[in-house]
Amino acid sequence: MVTGLEIALLLVVLAFFIGAARIIWAVRPFIVNAVVGLVVLWVAQSFFGLSVAVTPIALLVVAIGGVPGAVLVILLAVFELAFVA
Repeated sequence: MVTGLEIALLLVVLAFFIGAARIIWAVRPFIVNAVVGLVVLWVAQSFFGLSVAVTPIALLVVAIGGVPGAVLVILLAVFELAFVA
């Protein structure tokens, strides 16, 4: 027979998993943008010889902006306004 404590524990675990799934779905676009932006920064450094400092602020710009954010970081580094390595 199932007790009230077991049901309460099951509901708590279910609420935890639903909350974790919502957080993952909310953060996923930023993770994808950050990975794609870092690939763009890597290509700019490897193939075009540009030097860009990858800082937490640069990662935040790239994560929020995606490829346009990466282009912005690269342009700021090229014109030596920010993110200069």
